[in-house]
Amino acid sequence: MMNNKKHRIAISGSTGFVGKRLSRVLIDKGWDVIPLVRQDFDTSSRDLAGKLDGADAVVNLAGAPIIKRWTAGYKKVLYDSRIKVTRKLVKACEEMAVRPDVFISTSAIGIYTDEGRHTEDSFVKADNFLADLAWQWEQEAMQAEKLGIRTVIFRLGVVLGRQGGALKQMLLPFKLGLGGRIGNGKQPFSWIHIEDLMQAYVAALSSASFDGVYNLTAPNPTTNNGLTRALGKALHRPTFFPVPRLALKLHFGEGASVLTGGQHVLPGRLLQEGFTFTFPTIDEAIKNCVAP
Repeated sequence: MMNNKKHRIAISGSTGFVGKRLSRVLIDKGWDVIPLVRQDFDTSSRDLAGKLDGADAVVNLAGAPIIKRWTAGYKKVLYDSRIKVTRKLVKACEEMAVRPDVFISTSAIGIYTDEGRHTEDSFVKADNFLADLAWQWEQEAMQAEKLGIRTVIFRLGVVLGRQGGALKQMLLPFKLGLGGRIGNGKQPFSWIHIEDLMQAYVAALSSASFDGVYNLTAPNPTTNNGLTRALGKALHRPTFFPVPRLALKLHFGEGASVLTGGQHVLPGRLLQEGFTFTFPTIDEAIKNCVAP
């Protein structure tokens, strides 16, 4: 368990939407942050271990953007940026003279099927590229556990925040009054506000009771329709323009499944830990994200 001394946290993916916010939160707490950049993973695991020297914790946020056209070449980029980076991080931890106390790695709720409701203890794994990618990602991260390092895996829902992520890409058409549901809008939408996400990372860094897999989603999933209504309400704009599934399929190919599908996911283990969400509903989260 990490006490109140000054800590050193190494973060891969530190320049991304979540990584930048987490770095700021930890620095504001008086902790040191070791940013890991792409070039660090072009070196040997021994050199990377040197960069990690003195780190009490490693937070693995690396991963190329998932909302793209999944060509064969881009699938390799997705694989390498997740599986290979995680593998090298664990190998570097193995080579450290003093290993970190905790390794927190990222995964995604895309590991689950689009049907039914999923918790960490009751779920069905999907049979597709995205689910297989997430599963392999987790298996690499869990190798840290064999090194005697407390290992935590956060399966992230869609992260909502002011400065980036999916919401940043969605806002312009909605602000112009051109927003609308995707397809019939009935697909589940499991999400988390970035500030709740930050508090979950701080809790996992601070408490030894956090161990294993956690769903990082708000306790009240909605649907694409629910998201659309919340955006329209918060922005005071109409939402009359549905986006046809076919148009997304033509643009993104197989990658369109991220937008046209969705999972109903509940944060069972977070709630068992007594975690309190600041933004438990989509209306509260969207209002905060788009407020002037």
